[in-house]
Order: sequence, then C-alpha cells, then structure tokens
Amino acid sequence: MTSFLNVERSLTGRRWVGPDDAMTRRAEALAQASALPLPVARILAERGIEAPEAPGFLAPTLRDMLPDPETLRDIGPAAERLVSAATGRERIAIFADYDVDGGASAALLLDWLRQLGHRATLYIPDRIDEGYGPNAPSIAALARDHDLIVCVDCGTLSHDALAAGRGTDIIVLDHHLGAETLPPAMAVVNPNRQDEDGTLGHLCAAGVVFLTLVQAGRVLRKQGAPEPALLPMLDLVALATVADVAPLTGVNRAFVRQGLAIMARRSRPGLAALSDVARLDTAPSSFHLGFVLGPRVNAGGRVGRADLGALCLSATDADEARRLALALDELNRDRRAIEAAVRDEALSQVEARGDTALAWAAGDGWHPGVVGIVAARVKERSGLPAVVIGVEGGIGKGSARSVDGVDLGQAVQRLAAEGLLLKGGGHRMAAGLTVAQEAIPAAMARLAELIGPQMAQRRLLADLRISGLIEPAAATPELLEMIDSAGPFGQAAPAPRFAFSDLILDSASAMGENHLRASFRAAGQKPLEAVAWGAMDGELGPALLTARGRRFHAAGKLELSHWGGRARVRLRLDDVAAL
Repeated sequence: MTSFLNVERSLTGRRWVGPDDAMTRRAEALAQASALPLPVARILAERGIEAPEAPGFLAPTLRDMLPDPETLRDIGPAAERLVSAATGRERIAIFADYDVDGGASAALLLDWLRQLGHRATLYIPDRIDEGYGPNAPSIAALARDHDLIVCVDCGTLSHDALAAGRGTDIIVLDHHLGAETLPPAMAVVNPNRQDEDGTLGHLCAAGVVFLTLVQAGRVLRKQGAPEPALLPMLDLVALATVADVAPLTGVNRAFVRQGLAIMARRSRPGLAALSDVARLDTAPSSFHLGFVLGPRVNAGGRVGRADLGALCLSATDADEARRLALALDELNRDRRAIEAAVRDEALSQVEARGDTALAWAAGDGWHPGVVGIVAARVKERSGLPAVVIGVEGGIGKGSARSVDGVDLGQAVQRLAAEGLLLKGGGHRMAAGLTVAQEAIPAAMARLAELIGPQMAQRRLLADLRISGLIEPAAATPELLEMIDSAGPFGQAAPAPRFAFSDLILDSASAMGENHLRASFRAAGQKPLEAVAWGAMDGELGPALLTARGRRFHAAGKLELSHWGGRARVRLRLDDVAAL
C-alpha cells in the first residue's frame, strides 16, 4: 500500500496510510448519491453505511436503536425485585465501583429511586483499604441493615464476598467478563456473562443499569404506577460510556449522542458544577467527557474519598454540587502531580527493557489510584497494551489498558485462572489485577505470551490512519457541523483524521504544562490554527518550537474553538512530516 502523501516516516516516526482505492470509490459514490460533502461521505463509507442508511445514521434515535432489555438474562427478576423494594419502602443499598462508570451507575439508581420518593444507602469501597469490588465485611455489614443490595459495575466475580450477604437479596448489574459460575445473587445482569451471546457486550455498567431501569419502567407501567423519567438520565450514561472507553457503536452511539444534548442543557447540578470548575465554556463533546469531566469524577476514587464522584453526580442542590466539584477539582490536581512522578518512572522501565508486545512497569509505593491512568499514558507512548503495578507490602495492585484488537481482560482472567495472579478481571480494553511481588516478572511474561497472537496481527510501529486530504479553506464551521453529525467519535468509532499538504509553520509556542499551540498557512489561504495536546512530552512539540518558516504536511482532527464569542475551526494536531 502506498503511503499517504508519500510520508513513510513522519516526525513522530510513523507511516501515513490513507483509504485504499476501493474505499475511495465507495466514498465518492456515496457523496454523489447522498449529496453529502466528501469528507462526511468518507466517514460513512468507513462505517459501512450505504446511501439509503445515511439519514438514519446521521440522526440516530434512541427509540430505533434501543435493544429489548429482556434479551439480557436475569433482567426481568432484577427489575421486578428493584420495583418491589422501591415501592414497598424496603431498605436498599447500592454498592458501586469507585470509577466514573461505577459512580454514574450509582447516580442513575439514586436518581431513579429519588423520583419514586425513596432514598438508598450509597457504599463505595476505598481503593486502598478495600480494593476493587465487594468484600465480605462490607457486604455482611450492609446485609444486616438492608433488604436489598444492588452491586453496580462490580460483583460478577465476587463469589465469596456476596456469599457474606446471606439472608439479603443481592442484584448484580455489571459488564465485566464473567467466569464459568455466577456469584450467589438473585440476579446477575451482565451482557458479558459466559451464557450471553455477546450482542450487548459493548455496554458499560451504566448502560446495563439504564436497560434495567427501562425494564423496571415496564413493571411500573403494568402496575399502573408512575414511572421515573429516564431520558434526562442519559447524560450520566453518556459520561460513563465514554469514560469507560466503551465502543461508540450500536446503542452506545445513541446513548452518547442523546446524552450530550441533554448535558448541554445543564439540568444536572453535579455535571454543571464540574463543567464550571473545569472552565468548560462550550457545549460538551465526547472529548470533554473522556478528558475533562471524567478525570475529575475519577479523582475522588483515585486519591481521595471514594464516594465523592457519585455524590457529585447525584447531587440535587447547586451549592452542594459546587462544593463537591471543587473538592474533586483539587483532588484532580493532586492526582496529576502523583501521576507525573509515577509515569516518568514507568516509562523509564519500559524503555530500558525494550518491551515489544506488552509494556509493563512496577514500583514500590506507587499510588494505586494512578496506576490505571499511567497505564493509559504508557499505552499511548508505546503503542502497546500496558500494565502498571504499584507494590506495597509484597503485594502488587495493577491496572491494564489495551489497544484495539487485543482482548486484555480475557487474557488477565486466564492468567488468574492459571494461578499467576491472586485475582484479576476486566473487559477488552481495561483490566485490574492483584499479584504477589515475586510473581510479577513471570506473570507479565505469560501475559505477553497470551496476547502474542493478537499482537502479531498488528503493526508494532503503528501507522497513522488518514481519512483524506482537505484544504485549509474547506475547513469551515459548517463542514465541521456536518462531520459532527456522523459522531460522536471515540472508541471503535475514531474521529476522522485529515491531512493538509504543504503548509508553512508560521508560529509555535508552548501552552500550559505540556501542550503546543501552532499556526500554519498555505499559499493564498487563511491561517490554520492548531493545538497539540501533550506534545511537549514527546518529539512533536520540541521539534516544532524551532521550525518556524519550514514546510510540513500536517495531520489531525478538526474541532471548534470558541473565543471572543466566535466559533473557529482548529486542528487538533497529531503529526507532521517535513518537506
């Protein structure tokens, strides 16, 4: 395959690859048949959309895309029991994971119950003292004081812990990979149970909770009882879907599309307050969910009080929401400082070892609250699945992040079954594990072996995929609005990356902690403003700082920048190639 714009090795060492001839022909035919701009037609062609399907794809509705909840096992009994507990004024406890998906899932249930005039107990375990998921002492304590325990974003592998809740009904609403046997619960609703067909395996936990509440609405309707409003809750489902790196395909795309529109109304005090402390002054996008709001919700579970995120998302009072948002913002700043130190050490280990299949690092005293986000940074830098482990008292607690095409959760679960881990589990793109310190090298070697066949199908030096060529003059707000209609973009639905040929770098300067601001121009055309997030941590930023006046091909994603009341198109720069 010929490289795009003949770029065999860019400034960051990547080969640029564009659409093949067949894809180009499909896009051109689709543009002609649908009267869509070619850049939009290219996106649809890559998604396999034909011209008759284009209108429905560009304007997806939840009504058309929502699956029947009853396709999930146990959802009927779970919904019946939830309704009977709520309407019967039974004592309900919600046990949730400490990440965004867990917090949003808990907030969904708290919101739904509150609309029925019911208040539930929220319990989120401390990451350091209790670790991930249910534990026997907390479940036993909750069981003594409650009639129903609902575990969200956790519980599928918690056999012993849930057994401690004997005498109290337990419902599990989860999406993590299941084992051959289910835990002792009255209902386990999980599209990734081994006896499910995987059709809805792309849902995050909040998506599972939402479908359960849809089914609960049916139960209430049959009883002639009032139903809580569900559509306004899609802002929480959207946040969780993007933050948990769930693929933005199928119903997830509709969840996020609708959820972003609802979030823009600022009707949820917690999300409005988080947007304000993050100085988000524009309508939210999937980028903001994943990189602006999500990290702040996560901060409480990482380095502070585990329940702060869920409490903020479920807050009904604006003043209380702002207090919680400010606390999360402060913790997020603390998290960044801790993360930077661990990230530098982890990257040094990976580079020194020369990992080629699995990038991993482990260190004494590394804060367990940042190993997940550091694993994500290591993955981004290395292009490999990554595991980062913090060791304390001879026990390592780690998080893993995967790349497209590698099911890391399944590999970690197998590693646990083989006895190399004390415990482990997760899903395709993320996993968690606990391992004895002395077993770490052997466990990581075996993990690299397990994912080897999947990695063999990937290029170790990742190509940069280009959707097509565009002129700076064509990059208008109107075009970007049409491109956005093909979104939202994220996991499994990447935003289109466009190339701009033969540009002169007018200016480049550092921005903030590690970002780059730049301006390019083509002969006779308006300047193209660009920003490269995190570029100063790699090769791109430092190289462009000293390259004013030089010519480059540039590649990146288009976005709207709001400044002085005006919307301008900006390039989120991914790479350049010198001419």
